[in-house]
Amino acid sequence: MKIGLIGLGNMGYHFGTRLLAAGQELVVFDTNPDALARLQQQGARVADNPRALADQAEIVLLCLSMPTIVASVSTGEDGVMHGKAVRTIVDLSTTGPSVTEAVSAAVSAHNIAWIGTPVSGGTIGAEKGTLTLMASGPEAAYQEAHPILSILGKNIFYLGAEPSLGQTMKIVNNTLCAVSIVASCETLVYGAKAGLDPKTMLDVINVSSGRSFATQEKIPQCILNREFPTRFTTDLLHKDIKLCMEEAEKLGVPMTVSPAARQFLAFAISQGDGPRDYANIIRHIEGWAGQEFGQAVVKE
Repeated sequence: MKIGLIGLGNMGYHFGTRLLAAGQELVVFDTNPDALARLQQQGARVADNPRALADQAEIVLLCLSMPTIVASVSTGEDGVMHGKAVRTIVDLSTTGPSVTEAVSAAVSAHNIAWIGTPVSGGTIGAEKGTLTLMASGPEAAYQEAHPILSILGKNIFYLGAEPSLGQTMKIVNNTLCAVSIVASCETLVYGAKAGLDPKTMLDVINVSSGRSFATQEKIPQCILNREFPTRFTTDLLHKDIKLCMEEAEKLGVPMTVSPAARQFLAFAISQGDGPRDYANIIRHIEGWAGQEFGQAVVKE
C-alpha cells in the first residue's frame, strides 16, 4: 500500500522518516521545497500538489498547522478528496471538532473515510515514535490504518466512530497543558525568588500533588537548564486552547480558568513569542519578578 504524507514541518518530517525507515512506500507534498528535498533524499517520491499525491496513495496522512489549511488541502480544487486512489484520510493535525465535522462530511461524499487522529508528545515523541494518538472515525478504516499509526506512536486510542471525538480529546488535553504551564511558571518563579532551589522545587512537586506534564517533562527539559528548544510553538498552543474554549461555548460549558491562560499566551505572542517554544512564556514572569528560574549548564 502506498502512503501519502502532506505537511513536512517539525512533526511531519519525523513521520516521514519513520515511515521510510519502516519500509513504507511514501509520496509526499509540502509547499516548502527544502522540506520536500530532505525526504526525497531518503527515498520518498514527491507530488506536485495534494490531488496528484492522492492519485497515487490509498491512505493520505495530513500534518498541517491550521484548520483552514486542513480544509483547503482536503476539499479544495486540487484537494485530496479529488484524488483517484485515496480511500482514507488520516488527519494528524489539531483541526478542532467543528472543522473536522465539516471536512469529514465533504470527503465522505466522495466515498473517502476520514480518521481524525491528533497526536501528543511533541517533536521528541514524533522522532522516537512514542507519541499518543487519539483516533476516531469509521472503525474499519481505523483498523486498516492502525499498522501505519503504530509506526508513528506508542499509545494509540480509538475513541469512537464520530470523526471529531479525537479532536475533542486533543484540545481538552492541550488546554490542560496550557493552564498547567502558565500556573507552573508563575509559582516556580515565586518559589525561586523566595529562596528555594529550582531543581529541588521540581523534585518535591513531582512526588507531590502539584505535579503535571509541565513540572515532570517540560520545565526540567526546556527551562531549568535555560536552553528553551523549540518543540511546540506558543502560536500552536494558543490555537488549541482557543479551539477548546470556542467548542465549549457552543455546548454551553462554562470556562473560567482557561481564558486566563489563553490571555497570557496571547500576550506572549504579542511580544514576539509566537514562533518560539511555549516554554519561553516564563521569561515574561521572570522579567516582572526580577528573578530567573534555573541556570544554564556550562559545557566544557
